[in-house]
Amino acid sequence: MKLHELSPAAGSTPTKKRIARGAGSGKGKTAGRGIKGQKSRSGVALNGYEGGQMPLYMRLPKRGFNKPNRKAWAVVNLGILQKFIDAGKIDTSAPVTEEVLVASGLVRRQLDGVRVLAKGDFSAKVELQVSGASKSAVEAVEKAGGSLTVTKAAAAE
Repeated sequence: MKLHELSPAAGSTPTKKRIARGAGSGKGKTAGRGIKGQKSRSGVALNGYEGGQMPLYMRLPKRGFNKPNRKAWAVVNLGILQKFIDAGKIDTSAPVTEEVLVASGLVRRQLDGVRVLAKGDFSAKVELQVSGASKSAVEAVEKAGGSLTVTKAAAAE
C-alpha cells in the first residue's frame, strides 16, 4: 500500500454542499435563506430573539445587587508578607506602609487601600500601617511581637 492509495472509509466524509452556485446545485439563487427580510442579509445575528415570544432572559427574574461605590481592596496575606520579609524585599526596621508594599512589588496597586488577611504563618516583628485588616491578622501580628495599625482614612468609612 502506498500513500496515494489511502482513502477514508466509505460514507465517513460527506461532500460539502456548495451553496449559491447555480440552480443545479440545489441551493442556488437565494441560497436557502428565503426571500428578503433581515435574516436573508449578511452580518445579522438575532441572539436571544424567540420569534416574538418573550425571550428567556427577559422572563427570568433579576437577582442580586452591585453596590456602585463599593471599595476595591488590594489584599495581602500574612504568609506572603513573611516571604517578602525573609527575602529582604521589605525592611522591617522602618514602619511598613502601603507605599512600601507597592515599592516592594507585593502589591501592584493600592486601589482603595490595602487590606491584610491572616492566611499563612507570620513570625516577623514589624510595624504595619494599612487601610484595613481582619481581626485575626491583627492578633497574628501582635502575637509575633509587632503592631498593626489601621489608618483613619479607611476606618472612617
